[in-house]
Amino acid sequence: MTDTDYMKQALIEAQKAYERDEVPIGAIIVCKGRIVARAHNLTEALNDVTAHAEMQAITAAAANIGGKYLNDCTLYVTVEPCPMCAGAIGWSQLGKLVYGAEDEKRGYRRYAPGVLHPKTEVVSGVCADEATALMKEFFKNKR
Repeated sequence: MTDTDYMKQALIEAQKAYERDEVPIGAIIVCKGRIVARAHNLTEALNDVTAHAEMQAITAAAANIGGKYLNDCTLYVTVEPCPMCAGAIGWSQLGKLVYGAEDEKRGYRRYAPGVLHPKTEVVSGVCADEATALMKEFFKNKR
């Protein structure tokens, strides 16, 4: 499967968040060709500001593979991670980060561009239009 194929799975998770009235961000983690975690934002449901899709996915993947380091894994997330999530990505030593839409207001590249592990490969813009459209629709309905 390609990065686009996997990002479509993350977009399915984002749609689940949207349907739960959560900010529609979805994530999956792939390890050696197998999806080991699926997650979406749960900040409202859990009343927890740290319950971002990436944090949920990292926790699930670590439990699934039985270790805290995810250097053989790839995280696919529909929107650029925030600094908190990027810090967790760095600490987990993820091998690759693939994200869709950029987050110019709250993304890690604005506030903490050096927070990722130095060996983490980053790919941006995968299915960005779809991720952006979902976010715009969500916030349009909030106004």
